[in-house]
Amino acid sequence: MRSERRIARLAVLTAVTLFALALGRDKLDGWIAATVLPPLVAETSPEVLARDGALLRAYTVSDGRWRLHTTLGEVDARYVDMLLAYEDKRFRSHPGVDWRATLRAVGQAAWNGKVISGGSTLTMQVARILEDGPTGQWQGKIRQVRLALAMERRLGKEAILELYLNRAPFGGNLEGVRAASLAYFGKEPRRLTPAEAALLVALPQSPERRRPDRENDAATAARGRVLDRMVGKGLLTEAEATAALRDPVPARRRDFPALAPHLSDHLLAQNPIGTRHATTIDKRLQAALEPLAAQSAREIGETISVAIVVADHQSGEILASVGSAGYLNDSRAGWIDMTRALRSPGSALKPLVYGLAFDQGLAHPETLIEDRPMAFGSYAPQNFDNRYRGTIRLSEALRQSLNIPVVQLTEALTPERLLAHMRRAGMAPKLARGRPGLAVALGGLGVTLQDLTQLYAAIARGGQSVTLSASQSPPRSTSKQVLSPEAAWQITHILAQLTPPPRASHGPMAWKTGTSYGHRDAWAVGYDARHVVGVWIGRADGTPVPGAFGAGIAGPLLFSSFDRLKDKREAFTPPPPSVLLVSNAELPQPLRHFASRSAALSTTAPDAPKLAYPPDGAELETGGALVVKLRDGRPPFTLLANGAPLATGLRAREAQFDWSAPGYLQLTVIDATGATARASVRVLN
Repeated sequence: MRSERRIARLAVLTAVTLFALALGRDKLDGWIAATVLPPLVAETSPEVLARDGALLRAYTVSDGRWRLHTTLGEVDARYVDMLLAYEDKRFRSHPGVDWRATLRAVGQAAWNGKVISGGSTLTMQVARILEDGPTGQWQGKIRQVRLALAMERRLGKEAILELYLNRAPFGGNLEGVRAASLAYFGKEPRRLTPAEAALLVALPQSPERRRPDRENDAATAARGRVLDRMVGKGLLTEAEATAALRDPVPARRRDFPALAPHLSDHLLAQNPIGTRHATTIDKRLQAALEPLAAQSAREIGETISVAIVVADHQSGEILASVGSAGYLNDSRAGWIDMTRALRSPGSALKPLVYGLAFDQGLAHPETLIEDRPMAFGSYAPQNFDNRYRGTIRLSEALRQSLNIPVVQLTEALTPERLLAHMRRAGMAPKLARGRPGLAVALGGLGVTLQDLTQLYAAIARGGQSVTLSASQSPPRSTSKQVLSPEAAWQITHILAQLTPPPRASHGPMAWKTGTSYGHRDAWAVGYDARHVVGVWIGRADGTPVPGAFGAGIAGPLLFSSFDRLKDKREAFTPPPPSVLLVSNAELPQPLRHFASRSAALSTTAPDAPKLAYPPDGAELETGGALVVKLRDGRPPFTLLANGAPLATGLRAREAQFDWSAPGYLQLTVIDATGATARASVRVLN
């Protein structure tokens, strides 16, 4: 009877115990299920990536931290194995809390009267990082336990591990293993040595006390303890650990990559919420051209800036974009992106004018044209060197970059047609005011280096436009015919015969230089059968650079840039079958000699007006008064200063004008018959 009662009581006790356990389990499940997780997504550093995925530039997040996103697959697997072996050997099996390790830690603390080992799992560490909570208080520990159990149920092991890889502290403003690897080793964490992996395992335990750049001895000792543990765990051999101990711990932080800063800023401004911006930039080429630009600027002057654009004109991909001679160089205004700044292109537009003349049937490369002083209404341009060649072939006029012939062609084409074809090439030219005049052919408008490079890319592609872009997902665009394949080949053939600068490499390349009025901008653009390179040199504020011209400073840099691009330039294709390859004598009569209306009205008679004073090339100290003396010619005279009327209806042969602006001054006199004379002088302060 007693035995039956004992059995009954035991059954009741068992039932009550099981019920209590079940109730406790349900309560525990409810407690865990009701857990509110902290935000799991944190702001990450925006990144700009090269064409191969390599990091070009990264930015800190809003609080100044480096927090670069990474996935588990982007981290060395051996580092992950070492991390788990050192921090949480049962990570793959426990539910968020390692009860065995916790009981052991409690027992050791009770027996020894102090904490001997910790019981925190990697999941609990992630919970503490996410909440930035305390580590030594019971309330904090309980909260970490609850969060760890909840995260394990809702997220899974891989997601928790990635949270640790992205959010663990590594000293200073470094968060995440990728930021730490770049800062301490200068490389991505895909491939780490045992020494590097061990240091990254050791740092998050005490990131400030073990910072290698400040507490190198402490970091070295901590790394050594990790390496010893890995030998005991069988993850490293004694030989591997010994070799790793000989590797010095980095004593300083490296700078994060900062290539293509202007382009990076532009992409970030276009898409400020994007975290990874994939580009077509070739990192090796970009890294080679940025110091080349800086060196070129130093050789010219302390306020000079340089910009370079390199592109594959077949695909439209921009391979390099150098916005200045130094992004952080204040004396050069290095923060200004000169690949996108509006500047006068000088003579760099002339190939388009000649190509359009060929397409319109106005001329042929063998057509003769007059290069002599002439006026186009009130506009009286002159050649860059103030010399005239008389009757000359168009091909040679383009190679010598003469001004009078190209203005005659522009007069026949009309400036509006020139602008229309610039826009067909994808350019966005800007006029200072009003309708375009003939001066646009000589650079009397604003263009960007990227736009000008895009124009030459169209010529290189047989006259077919292409949109240059550094984005791997560029906006869709429609290709347009800028020049016929025949005209494009003729331009290429002419420009490919230009002599390279002294000591420049030789090989197939069509190229052209340009210098804007007052020596403010020096340009050079060149291409072979595959690539196009554009170069600009000047001052970012637009002030003159005396003595600087495209052929002298931009041309050599163009060839040096091509040399950084590849060892051998690619040969051009043969001419299209329809190209007319004949001598001048074999041309149809109307194409043998080009004569514009202005050429017919101009004269070079012996009694043409002459500027007796100031003489051409003079340097003047005006004191605020400019004296002009004329002889010969028929009054009344029109006097132009830098193309703007200074006096009209002038009958006296000597006059005085107020003029104190320093710099280069071009004086032009036009008499009653339209005959002209010019002088270029420099006014001193």
